[in-house]
Amino acid sequence: MAGNILGTTVYYDVDCNLDKLVGKKITVVGYGSQGHAHSLNLKENGMDVTIGLRKGSKSWAVAEEAGFTVKETGESVKDADVVMILTPDETQADTYKNEIEPNLKKGVYLGFGHGFNIHFNKIQPTEDVNVFMVAPKGPGHLVRRTFQEGRGVPCLVAVKQDPSGDTKEVALAWASGIGGGRSGILETTFKQETETDLFGEQAVLCGGVTALIQTGFEVLTKAGYDPVNAYFECLHEMKLIVDLIYEGGFTKMRHSISNTAEYGDFLTGPKIITEDTRKAMEDVLKDIQSGKFADEFLADSKAGQVFLNKKREESREHDIEKVGKELRKLMSWIEK
Repeated sequence: MAGNILGTTVYYDVDCNLDKLVGKKITVVGYGSQGHAHSLNLKENGMDVTIGLRKGSKSWAVAEEAGFTVKETGESVKDADVVMILTPDETQADTYKNEIEPNLKKGVYLGFGHGFNIHFNKIQPTEDVNVFMVAPKGPGHLVRRTFQEGRGVPCLVAVKQDPSGDTKEVALAWASGIGGGRSGILETTFKQETETDLFGEQAVLCGGVTALIQTGFEVLTKAGYDPVNAYFECLHEMKLIVDLIYEGGFTKMRHSISNTAEYGDFLTGPKIITEDTRKAMEDVLKDIQSGKFADEFLADSKAGQVFLNKKREESREHDIEKVGKELRKLMSWIEK
């Protein structure tokens, strides 16, 4: 039954009614990481799923091989009762305006895997459209794999517009249908999901962690230490520490490491994450909240991803990537 964790309502399969999707025509727009996982999981739960793709998409044949009917995006949504948009954030607004919106029928349920375009008003559905979000807290390959293993990735659900009065039930059915109800479906809002997701990615999970690792590698190699040692200490062992934190929080990690490491943890952490760092993180959050980051990201996309491609190339050419490529050849199990 539905529970409560620190004020957040959590639902499980027993709280969800898959009949809210049974018999409905479902279209998933996009067949990438999340798209293929949602589609296959729902299909195996007996749902009628069509895939919507742009003409010439490389995913077209892949989706057909998986047993789906595939149509061009505009055609795929014409008769759909439920439409889930799982294309990249930067393409959604144009796709919605040009192909999806003109073909939606009245009273359709419109779903998103991330709140970005709804929260920042890049997509503004008419009042007769039911708008919901189901955001798995994990990449698509995990959504698929854990489902096949009889488990599931926790999901966040939110409702933005509810003219039909049962959009939350549809959202819960979707989350349950892709496996979220096995581990927990947490109720949230588009604002909460979007802003915390962007902040986590930028300041901690991706931007923060990669900058910390790379800088540590640079400091050691500049001081004359072997790049191999620097790689192992700053990058390779990161997974070992994160796995311990994932399994039991900071307490389990600190219980598992040496007293030397734990002492250094408490002594040095505050020297790295200073008040200036905290202020910088607060500024990052303000840019997200104001929509400044969203506008910059979309502008770069429209300009041909000039900034993104430049940084991708710089990253590929960094010594830590070259060293890592050679060392990973020694660890064949990683590729598997």
